Amino acid sequence: MYPSTTNPPVGERTRWALVAVLAANMLVDALEVSATLVAMPAVGADLGAGAAGLQWLVSGFAAGFGGLLLLGGRLVEGLGRRRVFLAALLVFAAASLAGALTDSLAALTATRVLKGFCVALTAPTGLAIITSAVPEGAARRRAVSLYSLFGAAGFCAGLLLSGLFTGAGWRWTLAFPAPVALLLLAAGARLVPRDVRDSGARDAGVRDAGVRGAGVRDAGVRGGGLRGPGRHAAACGAALTGAVLLLVYGLAHLAGPGREPARAAAAFAGAALLGAVFVTAERRSPRPLVPPVLLRHGPLLRSALGAAALNGSYVGFLLVASLHLRETGRSPWQTALVFLPAAAPLALSALHSARIAVRLGPARAVAAGAVLAPLGYALYPRAPDADPRWTVLLPATACVGAAFALAFTALHLQATGAVPARLQGAAGGLYQTFVQAGAALTAAPVAALYTVGRAPALCLVTVIGAAGACVALGGLVPAARAAAAPPPNHP
Repeated sequence: MYPSTTNPPVGERTRWALVAVLAANMLVDALEVSATLVAMPAVGADLGAGAAGLQWLVSGFAAGFGGLLLLGGRLVEGLGRRRVFLAALLVFAAASLAGALTDSLAALTATRVLKGFCVALTAPTGLAIITSAVPEGAARRRAVSLYSLFGAAGFCAGLLLSGLFTGAGWRWTLAFPAPVALLLLAAGARLVPRDVRDSGARDAGVRDAGVRGAGVRDAGVRGGGLRGPGRHAAACGAALTGAVLLLVYGLAHLAGPGREPARAAAAFAGAALLGAVFVTAERRSPRPLVPPVLLRHGPLLRSALGAAALNGSYVGFLLVASLHLRETGRSPWQTALVFLPAAAPLALSALHSARIAVRLGPARAVAAGAVLAPLGYALYPRAPDADPRWTVLLPATACVGAAFALAFTALHLQATGAVPARLQGAAGGLYQTFVQAGAALTAAPVAALYTVGRAPALCLVTVIGAAGACVALGGLVPAARAAAAPPPNHP
């Protein structure tokens, strides 16, 4: 997603060691959400927090991730991939330790937002490093496949590791990424190649060909110095993150025992004000974070909305299930095993998901997944005294897992497939911002409704999933018309 420059060549053995480090970091990034979902009830029991407060551990991370994605590209341009990647790893490790040691839910939430910021930098920057360090062709395809596989497997790994560590104490679950990140930092300091700008290049005319048409230059070195993301870009990034956090706060106070309409209204007003700041800064910027043409791109926006609904309902469903399973006496390890059918299909199909989507057609794969997701949510037991058995839970979690495996990669292909090459980076950033915002903005109202009852929370999850299905099914119509249309030279 982020622009890249040409790196000095590296040897074959060093190259694959670099890919291994970047893929391992992607795994750590991906397990953050699943590990927290399993540990969340134990955190609440220890810190005296209810569902409405605990949801911040999920929504705060997603808000930080989504809020910085667009600005992160500019940070990488100005500071270089190596510097940004290594600095983000260091901050990630420090935030993991701080979160594990705190006794304050507010401080823990702050570390989650900060870790979201770090992942917004390391995940796409790692992919950019791979594409510049590995020669184009079969080697690069293998490297990108490995990187994607580790990302998909990270969610499963987070479930299993959290089930193991949370049994000994939830603080271990939040702390274990820290030493791993430090090891990756040490390895990365040796293996991540320096950018051209870090090697002393002074060619101020270097540009990234992939985004030249969008007006996004590779801001290497001007006059021998590095430059930052720019005033407009920084204002946009801060305003977007703040707006999402205020929306989460407002949604968390709309329902349940913590319902406070005045606070919710104030939060929504603040979010609207920051949204206006974002729009104004974008309009005045000579290099907007989101090229205006993308906001008129139907397939991209439809896919982004569908992905936001799918990811948001998925995270909301797992949040409800985690709290419910804890209430019925399930251990963290048992909760992790219950969640595996919802996570394993994506990991098992990661290397073949693009091929499956192409064979089915992205629109059909998205529609099939978007229909399966609400079906899985509807199958989860809603009765107040329900004691879920494995035979009852398996159909629900299996449907949700199959939905994600079918639709998630297909949504990305559908979103970026019709976007010109020069806009692919910006389109990917916008799409991923929607994905993370969907998780952040769904967890808050779902948790608030859970304090009223499990059935209302699951109804909201199902409605959000169904809305995503409607968006996806709407994509079948233009796809069918395009398939039925005669070729341009047809008489």
